[in-house]
Amino acid sequence: MYRNILVAMDGSESSKRALNEAIRMAAFTTAKLRVVFVLDASEMYAYPVGFGDVLREDGLRVLEDAQRNLAEGGVVGEVEIVETANVREDVASCLQRLVLRDSTDLVVMGTHGRRGWRRMLLGNVAERFLRFSTCPVLLVRGRDSAE
Repeated sequence: MYRNILVAMDGSESSKRALNEAIRMAAFTTAKLRVVFVLDASEMYAYPVGFGDVLREDGLRVLEDAQRNLAEGGVVGEVEIVETANVREDVASCLQRLVLRDSTDLVVMGTHGRRGWRRMLLGNVAERFLRFSTCPVLLVRGRDSAE
C-alpha cells in the first residue's frame, strides 16, 4: 500500500481533481499526503522584479485551498512551496528530486490532455515527469481535456 503520496498542484482544474483523487486514496490507505506547488526559477527571474512575489502568493493561495481540502477529507498531509534548484532545472526534474527526498510511493498530478500543436508549444510537465519517474504515477485529466 501507499504510505507517502506526492500531489503536484498548479491551481488548474486538473490539479484540483488530482488532489481530490489523492485525498480519496489517502483516506482508503491511510497514506500521508504532501501537496507541493513548484515555483519555476526560470519564470521567476525572467520577468520584471516582483513577479516572483506574485507567483509565490498564487502558490500560497493554491496551497491554502489544498490544506482546507485535506482537513475536510480527514487525511494527514502537509503543503509546501518548492523552487526549482536553478534556471536549468525544470518542474518535472524538481518533482523527481522531491520524490527521492521524501521516499514517495506514488505521485498524483493533473494533466490537461492537450494534443498536437498545443501540446508541443505549451509542453507538458506530466508527460515529462512520467518519462523518468522512479515511482508509480497517477495522472488525472481535467474536464478541459478535450482541447
